[in-house]
Amino acid sequence: MPAPIMAIMKKRVHEVLAVAAPGDKLSRAFDVFLVALIALNILAMVLETVEPCYKLAPRFFAWFETVSVLVFTVEYILRVWSSTVSESCRSPVTGRLRYMLTPLAVIDLLAILPFYLPFLGVDLRSFRALRLFRIVRIFKLGRYSTAMQLTGRVIASRGPELIMTLSILLVLMLLSASLMYYAERDAQPDAFSSIPAAMWWAIATLSTVGYGDVYPLTPMGKLLASVIALLGIGMFALPTGILGAAFVEEIQGTKATLQKCPHCGGDLNSKANTD
Repeated sequence: MPAPIMAIMKKRVHEVLAVAAPGDKLSRAFDVFLVALIALNILAMVLETVEPCYKLAPRFFAWFETVSVLVFTVEYILRVWSSTVSESCRSPVTGRLRYMLTPLAVIDLLAILPFYLPFLGVDLRSFRALRLFRIVRIFKLGRYSTAMQLTGRVIASRGPELIMTLSILLVLMLLSASLMYYAERDAQPDAFSSIPAAMWWAIATLSTVGYGDVYPLTPMGKLLASVIALLGIGMFALPTGILGAAFVEEIQGTKATLQKCPHCGGDLNSKANTD
């Protein structure tokens, strides 16, 4: 096939697989089909765990899984093949490898990989555990869900702050478990037999869940538990505030972008006021 025709085909495949541009009916139809297929896969995975439902049509579940994986496989291959449509991509090999390492491409691969592992000689017992990766297909909706894209941008923009908060929580959890171990080990040698065992109580208390299966009995332990519970309320408010502020900033930034003229980049509101 001549190179110009191949380039045109690759560009068109890339346009169809990408999120549909205004007026591109074929790309829009493909988006709707893929979103529906992903939603049906999630529903089938859930119903498959309900034994009466699975026993009604086990062959249907197997057939649907096979067809879905074939569709996702073709989609993945076409995405990798058309990923070098950009003129800035000089090397087809490195360009495709770079695309295959992107988060969405890794998700696409994990969504189909468990189906093919048994054919590669992987032990079936390991395969049963790897079938859990089918739930990764829900993240394929990230290409089409603005809410998931917004959440991803918010988490990425506040990565350092969230890591810092997580580090503080881990230190506080270790400190709480250590203090409670020394305060309660003599009174409750079974519940607080070691610091790792005491971490279960620390997690349940700091997260304000408080299951009540393990609780302090000594006066010192009760005093520590009261202080740790109050610290837990404050500490878990930190990531909530960070993410809440980031969501507000991202939404305001999105609205500001939408109010820009797509041709000149000017503010549409100011133009409307001058007119």
